[in-house]
Amino acid sequence: MSDTVLIAIVWVGASAIMVGGWFYQRRTRNAGIVDVLWSACMAVSAMFYAITGSGASLPRLLVAVLGASWGLRLAWHLWLRVSREDEDGRYAQLRKRWNDDQSKFLAFFLVQGLFTALFSLPFWIAAHNPTEAWTVWTSLAVSTWIIALVGESIADHELARHRADPSMKGKTCRRGLWKVSRHPNYFFEWLHWFAYVFLAVGTGSGGVLASLAGPALMLATLCWVTGIPYTEAQALRTRGDDYRDYQRTTSALIPWLPRKS
Repeated sequence: MSDTVLIAIVWVGASAIMVGGWFYQRRTRNAGIVDVLWSACMAVSAMFYAITGSGASLPRLLVAVLGASWGLRLAWHLWLRVSREDEDGRYAQLRKRWNDDQSKFLAFFLVQGLFTALFSLPFWIAAHNPTEAWTVWTSLAVSTWIIALVGESIADHELARHRADPSMKGKTCRRGLWKVSRHPNYFFEWLHWFAYVFLAVGTGSGGVLASLAGPALMLATLCWVTGIPYTEAQALRTRGDDYRDYQRTTSALIPWLPRKS
């Protein structure tokens, strides 16, 4: 099969799964399932490209292991939240704004299927790397992935502990990594995509440049589309001045020393 067909298969498959997710949110009134499904679809796309890619066995194996492990860990973490809690405030606000218009929710879910096809392209590129030997770029890829996964896991754990503490209700999490970044989980999510840029070294300059679309798209999405803007709008609605002070003192994404209030 041609590469175009393989990418189309990922798009169509992810879109079909998202339609199922749309039916799930109609029944449960919880659109947070879209994040669970997107993460799971990304994991499956990494394994799919690793199997169908034309590159050497080592980069294909790493794409499968790194991409699937990252996606499945994130999907499981999000599922625990979605299955135990009410609909995330971001989606509840969308539901209110859209007057629960299910056609808009269906379009939203289908866009996530398209995002799966776009964001998984670095997996596809790295799976075409013909370099069989372990190189310094391979070491950089694995090291970056480990740092990103550990950092994101710690940030998720710290936030989960904060949310589970009744005394912290209505207060902003400022513990651990959340003291130096308002969104450390997003930062490590973004950092993770550089692993596939390093894995793409060996595909030629065009392949490496194309693989940069992964971190570029993730940064744009987090900073200007569905990440920070929606999360912080919800935080301001629920935590008000406490979160405004947090915004004044703490870096939005990249961990940095907090400023004085």
